[in-house]
Parts: sequence; structure tokens; C-alpha cells
Amino acid sequence: MSQRLELGLNSFGDVTASPDGSLLPHAQVIRNIVDEAILADELGVDFFGVGEHHRPEFAVSSPEMVLAVVAGRTRRIRLGSAVTVLGSDDPVRVFQRFSTLHAASNGRVEVILGRGAFTESFPLFGYELSQYGPLFEEKLDLFVALSRQKSVTWRGKLRSPLSGQQVYPPLEHGALRTWVAVGSTPESVLRAARYELPLMLGIVGGDAARFQPFVQIYRSALEKLGRPMQAIGVHSTGHVAETDAEAREEFWAAYKPQRDRLGIERGWPPLGRAKFDLEVDRGALYVGSPRTVAHRIVATVKELGLARFDLKYSTGALAHPKLLRSIELYAREVIPLVRELLD
Repeated sequence: MSQRLELGLNSFGDVTASPDGSLLPHAQVIRNIVDEAILADELGVDFFGVGEHHRPEFAVSSPEMVLAVVAGRTRRIRLGSAVTVLGSDDPVRVFQRFSTLHAASNGRVEVILGRGAFTESFPLFGYELSQYGPLFEEKLDLFVALSRQKSVTWRGKLRSPLSGQQVYPPLEHGALRTWVAVGSTPESVLRAARYELPLMLGIVGGDAARFQPFVQIYRSALEKLGRPMQAIGVHSTGHVAETDAEAREEFWAAYKPQRDRLGIERGWPPLGRAKFDLEVDRGALYVGSPRTVAHRIVATVKELGLARFDLKYSTGALAHPKLLRSIELYAREVIPLVRELLD
């Protein structure tokens, strides 16, 4: 491939189990995430992302704070959100937090902005869910202006305007790499193209090939706008163990309870084993031995023409030692094999 594929890891801070089977306190989960990120850095993983949530299943509500600790204890790995829910936040404050982290990490930070698959943050911070779409659209417009201009004059409908405003600290090492996360809407793909931002596809179910139309829409829109092609990435869930059978059984035991719990809220039927196995074989779950996961990643990279693949390695109550082992296998065996197969 002409461009070096980036291979990363993501965590939402899923609340994990202790050795006796009870759930760990959120505080311990956060400390464990820091250790997991340090291991990823030591083993040569390209990127480590932390997602934002505001519900009991996930420990991280402020990714930037976790990333700040990680930045101080790592030297090489790139760091970022996965994702930042921009619609329920203030773009100026998001920019300031990430420009501060950008400085503290010596330019190793990026941000992935999304509308959010979960909506708890909107009432929590005083926003109307009826404005879910318009809030993201307007705030993304302001964030892009802040990241590209030293002095910002901007006017929208949902917040106060800015007139020749400078925001501090300014970026020290050029632009802040900013992705737009997309789950299921072509409009979001077109928005990323319009702002000339790289595209991160969040694949939570089904064959990755179903995202081919999104890739085509994105590239066609950039071409029509006369803009250079931008990177495309994929975020998807998985788990690596020594063998396929071990990986499936470990992951199934953690994934089904969480998926069924969330499914009650969203009207999904309970997850059956046949559906699970189908998602592992040909769907959005990258679960298996290093060789199996590597081949699945390579197929997705070729299918969609990716510049980045991020594996969400923490799911449900999978215990911290199993996560550390999964990270080690991903870094030592999956990544080298993916690169070899793509050469």
C-alpha cells in the first residue's frame, strides 16, 4: 500500500470484572485504562483512543482527563477521543482542552468528533434532544473555524457569536487532526467531505462491505468539491486470544450481557449464539486468534481502502488481565501480520 496503515486501539472504559466476578469500581477501571494505554505504547501500537459516555456501564465521561494522564506516562503513541460528543459540549472548551493536551503531549493528540450513539449527555448538560442534529452541525462548523483560524469571527443560531476572538492556547504543531465519526447516515459522510475532514466509520454490526456506498459518497463528494482525498478509518469491536475458540468464549461471556442490557432500551431481541457467530465470522466483531483477526482486518482494509483501523478491545466485563493479553497479542502478532499481508 502507498500509505502506511495505522493500527490502533480504543476503549470506552467498559466496567470490568474483578477476579471474584464482581464489577470493579469506576475509579479502578480508569486506572486500568491508563495501564492498558501504557502497554500499547510500549508495544508499538499506533493510536490509543478513549470514548465518552455518561452511563453506568462505562467509566469514562471525560476522555481528555484520562488521556492527559496517559500522555504524561507515554512517549510515542498517538492519543485521542473515540468519540467526543460535540453536540452536548461547547466547541470552544473542546478546542481548548485538546489544544492543551496537544501541547502537553508534544503534538501526539487528535480528536474524533461525533453526534453520539448514546444521548444521556444532552439532558445532563441542558440540551434538548430535539436539537440533536442541528447542535452537531453548528458546533462542528465552529470547531473547524477554531482549529483553522487564529482569530475567529463566527455566527450561528444556537449559541452566542464570536467576533475576532482568539482562543488559547493556540496550536503549537500545526493543525489538530480532526476526524468526523459516522455511524449510519450519508448526511454525516457529506458533512465530513464538506469540511475536508477524515472519516471514521463506526461499524457496530453487519459486514463492513455495507459501508462501501459511504466510502464512494465521501470520495465522490471530495472530488466534486475539488478537495484532496482524506483518510478513512474504521472503529470496530473485537478481542484477541490464543485460539479462536478461547477468544469466542471469553468475548461471548462478556458481550452478550452488555448487548442484551442495551438492547432492552433500544428494542432489540436478546442476542442468540447463531447471530453472534455470524458477526464473528463475517460481521463487525473481530474476535479470534491473532491470525484470524489479522485476516479479518486485512479484508476490511482492502474492502474500504482504509488508512486506519482501530479495535475496541474492551467490551463488557472482560477482566483487565484478559484485556492486557489481548493488547499484547494485537501488538506483537496481529499488527505485524497485517502489515506483512498488505505488503
